Amino acid sequence: MPTKLTDDEIAQGLKMVDGWTVDGGGLFLEFVFADFVDAFAFMTKVALLAERADHHPDWSNVYKRVKIHLSTHEVGGVSDRDFKVATEINALLAR
Repeated sequence: MPTKLTDDEIAQGLKMVDGWTVDGGGLFLEFVFADFVDAFAFMTKVALLAERADHHPDWSNVYKRVKIHLSTHEVGGVSDRDFKVATEINALLAR
């Protein structure tokens, strides 16, 4: 079972995941794409990644914006799993 990270551990982890912040007890990032099709294509890639990781985001999509919140519900906060998925999400954009 994952363990909840301390505030110091989260601060260190944020240095490794470009753009992500802490919001509402979890990691957060808002992505803006050229249009809805690009946003939806990104969400499809994230969905497949999340399913493989068995760690699913709380997210929303309005037109070309995708907001993603990552937290580990069983620990009531942020764990290493969230940083791993955030890193993999960022890698999707680098491809």
